[in-house]
Amino acid sequence: MAKTLLSKVPDPIDILMQIVPTELEGVVIVEPKVFADPRGLFLETWNAERYAEAGLPAAMVQDNLSSSARGVLRGLHYQSPEPQGKLVYVLAGAVLDVAVDIRFGSPTFGRWTGVELSADNHRQLFVPAGFAHGFCATSEQALVAYKCTHPYRPQYDRGVAWNDPEIGIRWPTGAPLLSEKDSRAPWLSDIPAELLPRWTPAETARLGCKEQA
Repeated sequence: MAKTLLSKVPDPIDILMQIVPTELEGVVIVEPKVFADPRGLFLETWNAERYAEAGLPAAMVQDNLSSSARGVLRGLHYQSPEPQGKLVYVLAGAVLDVAVDIRFGSPTFGRWTGVELSADNHRQLFVPAGFAHGFCATSEQALVAYKCTHPYRPQYDRGVAWNDPEIGIRWPTGAPLLSEKDSRAPWLSDIPAELLPRWTPAETARLGCKEQA
């Protein structure tokens, strides 16, 4: 994946963060600038104005934190209606973080992308509303934080099977530790269209993306 700077002209945003595109339009890796010296380090994990300039939602309304042991897999989760966009990063340890396009009608429906997020690489993954999200802890303990664009609504909480063969995610383990709810999640093909987020061409235009055939 090639790195894409936000502007050809040097700008403060280029100094403090970079945006790395993934295989899925709208799903991006954020690489904050890390300032390190003998005392330790400093970085911005969130700045509404700066992230909005980068094309990411400035309105984040909920922060979540989870701790997981090695081999714990959480996902694949989504909310519909009222889907959540998520900005995910790791405070301790490491995870494989995954986004799946489950927007009904999307040209990339059913495709996934994944990236290692860790306390060492300081990367963040932005998962747009309409995508399913999940992660698997690859360290002894992983402390994962994420910001959400919409409040959690338990009545709209839904899931897709972590091992759906048509999606084909390459998880770091074939025998993860799952919650009872996640172990019962259906294949994507078995979920009625009315329970899935919907994609529209206008959404692609808003993201500055080209439609795919």
